[in-house]
Amino acid sequence: MSFTVLIPARLASTRLPDKPLADIAGTPMIVRVAQRALLSGASRVVVATDSPRIAETCASFGVTAMMTQADHPSGSDRLAEACRLLQLGDDEVVVNVQGDEPLIDPGLMGAVADLLAERPDCAMATAAHAIGTLADLHNPNVVKVVLDARNTALYFSRAPIPAARDFSGAAWWQQVGNTLPPPLRHVGIYAYRAGFLQKFPSLPQAPLEQLEALEQLRVLWYGHHIAVHVTDQAPGPGVDTPEDLERVRRLFV
Repeated sequence: MSFTVLIPARLASTRLPDKPLADIAGTPMIVRVAQRALLSGASRVVVATDSPRIAETCASFGVTAMMTQADHPSGSDRLAEACRLLQLGDDEVVVNVQGDEPLIDPGLMGAVADLLAERPDCAMATAAHAIGTLADLHNPNVVKVVLDARNTALYFSRAPIPAARDFSGAAWWQQVGNTLPPPLRHVGIYAYRAGFLQKFPSLPQAPLEQLEALEQLRVLWYGHHIAVHVTDQAPGPGVDTPEDLERVRRLFV
């Protein structure tokens, strides 16, 4: 199906200054992300930025970039503006890919776009994969998601959910004879219908969103549904810190 990939990018980063322009084996990170997106089957890939430096860098590598306002409070606001500038129809599918994921699987972009097209009852689609260790289950930096029978999100949390009452302190899903599904790690890739994406930033923040610091909880708070594609492949590492950047650089050597 036809879909557009939008990649929000800005230079402001406290942990890794000028992060989108960080060099990875001779190519800026934002360009690496766009190149992965171009392999996804998307009809269009656009970097949405407030930085002339990012826009000029993208252009020099043949990547389409558009300038957006500098005062957006979130990436969602920047994406909403990009939808308006691109004059996307309300039912057109937009996949949001973060600009610090140079190893993201192109197939995952198409998978969430296809899933949203198949689920007219959902405003969004995203992805998840099975958690492998008890440490990850209890790590607040690993966002968990629980699903219903149709793989629709019931809740996202930094807490270890679901809470296994009878298996406290144990990786129940790895025990011999287990028939219970493993806990799921949320993967931060989203497909939206353009109409919903343009309305989303105008919704007031939800209390649960503020508590968990998870923007997707705003969607659930207001009664919208999120379909979840469960993948067998764990995502490649993203880049938040200088240490992350060095780890990714080594993979491109």
